[in-house]
Amino acid sequence: MSEQTLTQVPARRSSRLKNALDSDLIYSLRKSPLTMVAAVVTLVLVLSAVFAPWIAPQNPYDPSSLSIMDSFYPPAWEADGDPRFLLGTDDQGRGLLSTILYGMRTSLAVGFASVIFAMVLGVTLGLVAGYFGGKTDSIIMRIADVQLTFPAILIALLIDGVARGLAGSHAYDEIVFGVLILSIGLSFWVQYARTVRGSVIVEANKEYVLAARLIGLGPITIMFRHVLPNVLGPVLVIATINLALAIITEATLSFLGVGAPLTQPSLGTLIRVGNDFLFSGEWWITIFPGVTLAVLALAVNLLGDWLRDALNPKLR
Repeated sequence: MSEQTLTQVPARRSSRLKNALDSDLIYSLRKSPLTMVAAVVTLVLVLSAVFAPWIAPQNPYDPSSLSIMDSFYPPAWEADGDPRFLLGTDDQGRGLLSTILYGMRTSLAVGFASVIFAMVLGVTLGLVAGYFGGKTDSIIMRIADVQLTFPAILIALLIDGVARGLAGSHAYDEIVFGVLILSIGLSFWVQYARTVRGSVIVEANKEYVLAARLIGLGPITIMFRHVLPNVLGPVLVIATINLALAIITEATLSFLGVGAPLTQPSLGTLIRVGNDFLFSGEWWITIFPGVTLAVLALAVNLLGDWLRDALNPKLR
């Protein structure tokens, strides 16, 4: 490789980075201080959850590291607080800071996985419905219309109840996170399907699709290689907003007792546990997980609203 080529590589990388920083999306982000704060808060919370095993003071999932004598300690700044537990402890002696970090990890994992599942299912069905039309379109859209008549939490509860009845109480604990992902994902696929279907109907009559058909490309190749990249903008917006909804839905299911188990709690489980002691004076057990859930959902929602406006050329 010549010296001139070696000097051109960093220049190209610098040029690509500069173009990315000067893009409309980054410009829109820099023009919105509230969105930047939401992005920083989301990044901090996500990284805290990802690196929870390394930054948490204790492992709340390890019974050998817990002591019942440490239960119900108030936050460290209270008169009876313990410096070892910054946000206090719960009824099992688990430090709330560690438990929130691990619980947020569970909530985010279920939220991301369910959104990905819903997006893959909804986008695929939307592509099929919009591209083929006819009876295929009618069947998929009628199923979507029927599902829209039921609240998402009711569908999730129904799927969870069926899985619990089929698997049994002992086997259910082993598949509970898979059931949560399935139940939440099946509650949100309709939005992706309807949005993608509408975009595909518009794209299917354009010249590049007609040219792809003319040269003999199959429907699957046309749908996923040519049409899909042109309809992903609205899908990303829906996915961002649905992430907050998925986290809240998981927290609701766990609060109702049909979500994450007590041994591996999510934010919803922590709120449910703390709710039992709220009126006896141990307010911190439910307040801190509740505030964390509210801040996380609000930050992700703000990012979703910004992304919707930034990707809509009519609002620029």
